[in-house]
Amino acid sequence: MKKTPFVTLDQVKKITADIPTPFHLYDEAGIRRNARALKAAFSWNPGFREYFAVKATPNPYILQILKEEGCGCDCASYTELLMAEAVGNTGHDVMFSSNVTPEKDMRKAWEMGAYINLDDATHVEFLEAVCGGDMPETVCLRFNPGGSFSLGNTIMDMPRDAKYGMTEDQMAGAVNRLMKLGVKHFGIHAFLASNTTANDYYPELASQLFRLAVRLRNATGAHFSFINLSGGVGVDYRPEQPASNIAYIGEGVRKKYEEILKPQGMDDIAIFTELGRFMLAPYGHLVAKVLHQKHIYREYVGLDACAADLMRPAMYGAYHHITVLGKEDAILDHVYDVTGGLCENNDKFAIERSLPRIEIGDLLVIHDTGAHGYSMGYNYNGKLRSAEVLLKEDGSHQLIRRAEKPSDYFATFDFTDFKFGE
Repeated sequence: MKKTPFVTLDQVKKITADIPTPFHLYDEAGIRRNARALKAAFSWNPGFREYFAVKATPNPYILQILKEEGCGCDCASYTELLMAEAVGNTGHDVMFSSNVTPEKDMRKAWEMGAYINLDDATHVEFLEAVCGGDMPETVCLRFNPGGSFSLGNTIMDMPRDAKYGMTEDQMAGAVNRLMKLGVKHFGIHAFLASNTTANDYYPELASQLFRLAVRLRNATGAHFSFINLSGGVGVDYRPEQPASNIAYIGEGVRKKYEEILKPQGMDDIAIFTELGRFMLAPYGHLVAKVLHQKHIYREYVGLDACAADLMRPAMYGAYHHITVLGKEDAILDHVYDVTGGLCENNDKFAIERSLPRIEIGDLLVIHDTGAHGYSMGYNYNGKLRSAEVLLKEDGSHQLIRRAEKPSDYFATFDFTDFKFGE
């Protein structure tokens, strides 16, 4: 299977005429097409809503595109709440899923009227204190089943090792206390596996949460208005990986809904998702230029981008496919380590990767950086974070975040004895 960039060499040359590399480039047409496919896959559920995980790609231009496609925002911090608010998402357009939550963050979510997803049973009293007893009408609770999460004989993840969520008994106790405080409706949330392209993950997760909702309803008499399947649906970073089939996934969840909730008279429950990676990763490229070559015990090519622009390979050993623009069909007859310029040996986008012959000045596309790419950037070594650019549906491009300048790096210093130049 071949991974093809959504942009050509000629298009990138036009962009670099006014925006120098490196930069993260996003494909508006692809983002919209994918959002519509997700909505179609869950159209059987009248209350379905996608709450895009802002942490994946925190840019208001991206959030605006998704808002136009009917998506809300999943926020985890005060700043993310401000960004959601800036594009007009407030009230139940926002899901606030936080842990170790500062009072300021919780109060902002409450003031916005967001759905608040409580991570711990002790947060019932915390929420009551923050809102002065004026409790939201609907509150969500995050579930942690413990043990391992498996599909068949394959262990997908280990919830028992995760810091998130409550036990079932804790959830029942929290529901009872919240009802006494005036809460009328409840949601359930869980995130039990990350970045899986197994199409049965969401249906199996849904099955567990649907059965949990039935048990909690029976135990407490509470009304559950939504179940949030959170994220975890992955993307095919490697060319040989199968892609997630969102239509199949949506149909699998529908079957579990009909099997478990409908016979219990709970078919008014809305399905929510909080996808980040699935929504954006394939529709972002990190575009970089080859600055240097090095010939020692291995062959190296050095880019003007580094792990400060995309830390997943350095942090996780994650694979990101690389295309040399203009050489898409060339023979992969050279083996390179593709590196950045940080003073760290793990600053490598690829290790012993088969690629066509690369020359200084070549433009490279690093695939699937649309989520957890720019957002995980940092300033180690005094590296300045790159620009973000939107490739619009009509083929034009728009700068949606300028590259940092040295003055940005120095902006938080407050020492009048020093003067920092550009």
